[in-house]
Amino acid sequence: IAHRIIRVPGQHAEDVARTRLTEAALQSAATPQQTATLYFPSFEQGALLEEIRPISWASSETDRMRQVLLALIEGSHQGAEPVLPPSAAIRAVFLAPAGTAYLDFAGQTLANVSPGIASESLAVYAMVNSLAANIPAVKKVKIVVQGQQVETLGGHADLSESYAPGPARLSVGP
Repeated sequence: IAHRIIRVPGQHAEDVARTRLTEAALQSAATPQQTATLYFPSFEQGALLEEIRPISWASSETDRMRQVLLALIEGSHQGAEPVLPPSAAIRAVFLAPAGTAYLDFAGQTLANVSPGIASESLAVYAMVNSLAANIPAVKKVKIVVQGQQVETLGGHADLSESYAPGPARLSVGP
């Protein structure tokens, strides 16, 4: 029996493997397949593109939030721009009773997001809209790094406040 070996240099292979293992751990074999609505940036259009994927949802809202983020880290299956780099590390997710989702990323996770106000805003709204579309209890999203508030994503998009989903950023039509 032949084995296929894929070599990916350095840290990237480790990051990809970690993401796949975490995603697999959150999948429930007993749960029937449903769909997830994800949003990915199109820098060319200046909008978010919708992508529908099959998923076996976890039972808790925080695990479903983590599943959405892992799917965004995995990237688009239709060629859209990435939201987060493959090396992105989610430290914690939390949903407050009032509907604010807190996303806590590891230190260097957000450093590799495409720079510029337009691309950073699309990355933020891709996370916000993807979470709100799949977890109805999510009304706003607050992004923190290492458990601490940060001022901006990459020097442009303001992260000092929470973000509500924004339909104005969605692409209309193919």
